[in-house]
Amino acid sequence: MTSPGPEDLVVARASLDDWKVVRGWAADEGWNPGLADSVSFFAQDPDGFFLGRLGGEPASAVSVVNYGAEYAFLGFYLVRPDLRGRGYGLTTWKTALAHAGDRTVGLDGVVAQQDNYRRSGFELAYRTSRFGGTVSVGEAPTGVRAAEAADLAAVTAYDSACYPADRPRFLREWLSGAGHRAFVRRTEGRLTGYGVIRPGRDALRIGPLFADTAEDARELLLALAGEAAGREVAIDIPGSNGAAVALAMELGLTPSFDTARMYTGPVRPFAGERVYGVTTLELG
Repeated sequence: MTSPGPEDLVVARASLDDWKVVRGWAADEGWNPGLADSVSFFAQDPDGFFLGRLGGEPASAVSVVNYGAEYAFLGFYLVRPDLRGRGYGLTTWKTALAHAGDRTVGLDGVVAQQDNYRRSGFELAYRTSRFGGTVSVGEAPTGVRAAEAADLAAVTAYDSACYPADRPRFLREWLSGAGHRAFVRRTEGRLTGYGVIRPGRDALRIGPLFADTAEDARELLLALAGEAAGREVAIDIPGSNGAAVALAMELGLTPSFDTARMYTGPVRPFAGERVYGVTTLELG
C-alpha cells in the first residue's frame, strides 16, 4: 500500500476549536505558546488559520493573518513529526498563503526553515533571540500601573507606531485575555510604553514590550516580572535593538534560540527602536 501523497491532503480553514491540536504541536516544538493566545489570534482574522487533514486526521497547519489591506503575518507552520518530508507542509503553505493576496507577508523563521523561506521570496530584516530566566524585582517600578479600559485608545495608537500595521481588534483581546496582565508607563501624563505578560506552557511570556527609552522599558519589564512572582519568564527580543538586548542581560536573562524576522516586501515604517520585545513569534 502506498502512503498518501500531497494530493490526498485536504487543506481547509480551521476553527478555534480545531486549533487546540496545533497549540499542542507548537508546545511539543518548544515554542511555549501562551495558554490563552488563540482567542486573540482569531479575533484579528478568523479566516487566517488553516489545517491540513489526511483521512480526516490533522496532519499540517499554518496561519496567515491579515492586518488591513497591506500586511499579513505567517506563523504556526507545522507538520506532524511522523508525516514530515512528504510535501504536506508545502501544500498547506501554498493554500494558506493565497489568503494574503498581494499583501506583504512577515514571519519569524526558525533556523531550519530560513533557506526555504528565502526560496519563497522572504528576505531577512533582523534576527530575534528568545531570552529567558527569572528576574529579581527590588524596588517597585516607578511610573508604571496596570492598564485600564480607559487606556485602550492610547495603547492602540502607541502600538500602531511600533508595528507595521494597525491591529485594534487583536489588542482589545490581548490586553484583557485570560491570565494576561498589561501595564502602561506614563511620563508627565504621556504614554511612554506598555507591556503584557501571560501564562505559557513553560515560562510566562512577555510581549509586546514597547517603550520610548531603555528606562521606560526597564520599569515596565520589572513590573511585568513582578507578576511572575519568581517564576521564569521569556521574551523575544530583536537583535537590531541593542538597548533591549543589554537590558535583558542586565536583568539576568539569557538567550536560548534565534529566529529571523523576514518579509516578502516593504512594510510601512515603524519605530523599531521602541520594540524591546515582540508580541509573539506566531503573529509578529
